[in-house]
Amino acid sequence: MDSITQAALGAALAGAVAGKTLGRSALLTGALLGTLPDLDVVIDYGSAVANFTQHRGFSHSLFVLTPLAMLFAWILWRWKPQLGYPRWLALTGLVLLTHPLLDSFTTYGTQLFWPFGAPVAVSSIFIIDPLYTLPLLAGCIAFLIRPPATTALTTGILVSSLYLVWTVVAQQIMTDRVRPAFAKAGLEHPTILVQPMPFNSILWRATALTEDRHVEIVTGFFDGDISLNLEEFPRDPELANTVSDFPEAQRLDWFTRGFLSYQLSGEQITATDIRLGIPGAHPFTFVIATEHGDGPEPVTSVLEPRPPINPEALSLLWTRLTGETPVLCLASLTTPAAGQSC
Repeated sequence: MDSITQAALGAALAGAVAGKTLGRSALLTGALLGTLPDLDVVIDYGSAVANFTQHRGFSHSLFVLTPLAMLFAWILWRWKPQLGYPRWLALTGLVLLTHPLLDSFTTYGTQLFWPFGAPVAVSSIFIIDPLYTLPLLAGCIAFLIRPPATTALTTGILVSSLYLVWTVVAQQIMTDRVRPAFAKAGLEHPTILVQPMPFNSILWRATALTEDRHVEIVTGFFDGDISLNLEEFPRDPELANTVSDFPEAQRLDWFTRGFLSYQLSGEQITATDIRLGIPGAHPFTFVIATEHGDGPEPVTSVLEPRPPINPEALSLLWTRLTGETPVLCLASLTTPAAGQSC
């Protein structure tokens, strides 16, 4: 999740555990601890793919954060012993461990069990979702105005937690809705990813992949009986096979669970994480090889510039979310004329 959300969650938890003893400093302590795991972004691992796939790695591992919470609890207890070590441990443990657990509900992926296993990505909540964050911020503001505001803090945490549960339920409802449409389109045993569109849990994007097909559906809770619109995108399995032995291609495949699109642009072979963003505006495209006619050669990966943001995107998203616009074409981020499809 975004830094504001992680800081708000950390502050709310710290205030609930230690606000009566520490006062407003509890919020600051929780906010700082809540953002600590994300400081791994300052580490340069040597290539764009390495930086992308190592983020939310060791610094988000439960095996690393658990002993770190014990260490921080001891340090803070020596600083302010009036709270007591058990409560300091409750504070540091809750704040540090909930950070990666919350991140694991997003699509990016969180290596909860680093150095073992693949990233965990539930994909039920967008990385920025005001409906999750605002209850936490409200509790923190109530605390700042009139501490310790225990009821406001616990209510904010409870409401946010219930909203997180709702996103998982909503994801399952949408998954059940789109599976028959994909099957009807002839996709046999596709890999399916269902995730919310930006900033909400009402409108959802479903991606289905087979070896040679890539199909997208946008659907939401306010769509009524509108038939699902399937949008197909090019997929080049032969190009993917030519780089499948390259270490950085394998690393990306592992990190994204195969949700990649390969393209040849001039002499450059690029790999795009199609989970994040939307088609036409994916933020993570990497140059991983060059093609000179006698086969591809791996290169130290670099990140392509992010595509510009369409200034009309938010208004289009809103009209599609409310059902006012029945179809949103992802490739162009436009709405088709009446009676037409993408």
